[in-house]
Amino acid sequence: MEYQFSNDKPIYLQLMDVFKVAIVSGELPKGERLESVRDLAIVAKVNPNTMQKALSELERIGLVRTERTSGRFITDDEELILSMKNEIAEQEISVFLEKMKSIGISKESVIKLISEQ
Repeated sequence: MEYQFSNDKPIYLQLMDVFKVAIVSGELPKGERLESVRDLAIVAKVNPNTMQKALSELERIGLVRTERTSGRFITDDEELILSMKNEIAEQEISVFLEKMKSIGISKESVIKLISEQ
């Protein structure tokens, strides 16, 4: 996973975004055991508390689960992963359409351009 942080939102939210993309893309396969918080924090070059917060939030939304004494794992829930994939796609499409609108290209023109590819 590649970590590149910006100053526009909290680091733990950016970490969550990285994990979400890695999960829906299959880079982190369903059911896979995650490294320890400390090891993940070292790789990402963040404070372990920040990594812990990101993982706790991912657990809260169901993408990660904790098994006592065994560690944290990526969810096995294929429907949840597909739902998250669609949510990410919708967000990216909205951002893209807003950028196109800002340069004067309508949604209909974007669709036409895409269909010609």
